[in-house]
Amino acid sequence: MKLKSLLLRYYPPGIMLEYETSGELKTKCIDLLNLSPSTDVNALVEEIQKAEPVITASRSDQVKLLLRRLQDKLRQHSNHQFYLFKVLRAHILPLTNVALNKSGSCFITGSYDRTCKLWDTASGEELHTLEGHRNVVYAIAFNNPYGDKIATGSFDKTCKLWSVETGKCYHTFRGHTAEIVCLSFNPQSTLVATGSMDTTAKLWDIQNGEEALTLTGHSAEIISLSFNTSGNRIITGSFDHTVAVWEAETGRKVYTLVGHCAEISSALFNWDCSLILTGSMDKTCMLWDAANGKYVATLTGHDDEILDSCFDYTGKLIATASADGTARVFSAATRKCIARLEGHEGEISKISFNPQGNRLLTGSTDKTARIWDAQTGQCLQVLEGHTDEIFSCAFNYKGNIIITGSKDNTCRIWR
Repeated sequence: MKLKSLLLRYYPPGIMLEYETSGELKTKCIDLLNLSPSTDVNALVEEIQKAEPVITASRSDQVKLLLRRLQDKLRQHSNHQFYLFKVLRAHILPLTNVALNKSGSCFITGSYDRTCKLWDTASGEELHTLEGHRNVVYAIAFNNPYGDKIATGSFDKTCKLWSVETGKCYHTFRGHTAEIVCLSFNPQSTLVATGSMDTTAKLWDIQNGEEALTLTGHSAEIISLSFNTSGNRIITGSFDHTVAVWEAETGRKVYTLVGHCAEISSALFNWDCSLILTGSMDKTCMLWDAANGKYVATLTGHDDEILDSCFDYTGKLIATASADGTARVFSAATRKCIARLEGHEGEISKISFNPQGNRLLTGSTDKTARIWDAQTGQCLQVLEGHTDEIFSCAFNYKGNIIITGSKDNTCRIWR
């Protein structure tokens, strides 16, 4: 057996082994979800060598070097203090959403002014205005990790697909009979899924611009949808209090998650697709086994509606944001609350982890975004300056840039 090369995959941290055996190229991934800046690298490599005979003694120095580089990367952003880099008077009407491409080199903003704008993150310059919708542009996304296409979903009942490079519209997807309020690309970037107030979700073929499937079965608006990491399943959350899981290829409903007693606000898979997290207006989040749809646990403690929820990149932590003005961090393994994030003076509509999983970002109606220590719940920084509520905020992939979007018609770049 001949080990050809070693590659490093960053988030979730892991080493990708690429090796040749009898002339055949093989790959194997070792996850390093417990790697932290203080991990003893020598001991870890010994452990890996026991489990992986492919890593011989002669290769151990190379592995140690890769791990130390990864530790540096994890350490890099842990004490980063953000400063306001630029205020973009982005639109003539309030923004609805912001989204970054994978590298963070550019981002998009959607607005009530019926346009989506593409911005250069480094300079804050506007690259393109995507015009053509006849109503609010509400849902926006890049086809990450590729980042060469943008999808926009509008209250005009259509979804449009655009070129990042030229700003030209490739396709207009028509078929919904009510507003489109959520959308997502599949990981392979061959399909766009749209969720609508007409109670259906549709899958559209990016290549030919045609409708591939319609997912019917919900009895109220679909307000959340996402694919799993392999792209073979899609999840839809609805105001009918249920979440449905579908086969992306056939449109067959695999199962329905029934248990919440109010509208769903978010629904997503964890990174290895073993769990599904659902947030609801009933003040709870629920965990479900993604293999069979069985109920696992309820996360409680909030005094008002859950407006957003997410996993960290490893799937070990869960964060919840509520209309009660607080956020919480739970352990996915024990389902216990490990931190309460208190300090906002209004409801928290958005929450996300940085890629390293040690920081949380929240956006609130109190006009601020805040950065928190994910383990202790301590507020590390308040991002102030917006003059109206923040309803969208996001880290870039490295965790060293933040974009905030507000009802005050501006977005801000923090670095």
